[in-house]
Amino acid sequence: MKFFLDKQERYTLMKIQEENLNAALAPQLKSELVVLHNEGVPNLIIDLSEVKYVDSSGLSAILTADRLWKSGTFVLTGVQSDAVRKLIEISRLDTVLNIIPTVEESVDYIFMEEIERQLKKEED
Repeated sequence: MKFFLDKQERYTLMKIQEENLNAALAPQLKSELVVLHNEGVPNLIIDLSEVKYVDSSGLSAILTADRLWKSGTFVLTGVQSDAVRKLIEISRLDTVLNIIPTVEESVDYIFMEEIERQLKKEED
């Protein structure tokens, strides 16, 4: 599976550089996600702007990221393909996942979530 990682202090951006996120690639994506989580990546953005098709295995890998980053923030961005968008809507994952249109907006969202967590921590 081809992908690009941009590791920053507060988040990591994973841009998937494949047209299909399917059963052939999903296990490798899940493995990469576990590695990133174990490395202590606090927040994750997955960019699907080059992905044109996702099957149920690909959705399962995306949900793995959502589960792994419960203590931080997981954002899905770049959902541009109609096929991918429809699959996410049909499976009702648009009500569960943080789906933000662009990488820049996703970074802003993560920073806002970090501020909220910090303020909540200070209240407790």
